[in-house]
Amino acid sequence: MATWNSRGLRGSTLEDLINRTNEKYAESKLALIQKVPTPITPLKIDKEHGHITLAYFDQKSTVDYIGVVQGLAVCFDAKECATDTYALQNIHEHQVDFMRHFEEQGGIAFFLIYYTNRDEFYYLPYEMLRYFWDRAAQGGRKSFRYDELNPEYKLPKKHGVLVPYLDILQKDLEDRDL
Repeated sequence: MATWNSRGLRGSTLEDLINRTNEKYAESKLALIQKVPTPITPLKIDKEHGHITLAYFDQKSTVDYIGVVQGLAVCFDAKECATDTYALQNIHEHQVDFMRHFEEQGGIAFFLIYYTNRDEFYYLPYEMLRYFWDRAAQGGRKSFRYDELNPEYKLPKKHGVLVPYLDILQKDLEDRDL
């Protein structure tokens, strides 16, 4: 049983940046993307402050975000990486399966990876992740390196948008020839 406590807030800064970006996209009527809450069952509650201090996850979560961009269904997960090598153990099989099914239904699935050591955001299309995933399943590397990624999918710095993933989503769509 997986449990959560106050030390489990890794990635909350990344989540805040993406949430603020999604608010900006919604205000501009470019996209409507929602954070998917992870269902939990509280085990201990600090009654004085009303905070959950210990809980377990009810079920495996799918992805962090889901929504629609100009009529196109999208889902993505946000990950942080402190080095130039990303371990695939940080991605769960049920997430990969969900993304595969999502794309089979005509949606677009991807990962947003924040390379903290470089202060760079990277858009990793599901298809590229699948390549790394299958390579590991066939006995290859259990990770991927930054230098293996397509540099054209690095998110640009953009004034007014903290994590401008829609720019690279457009590139992904063009590359797919949808």
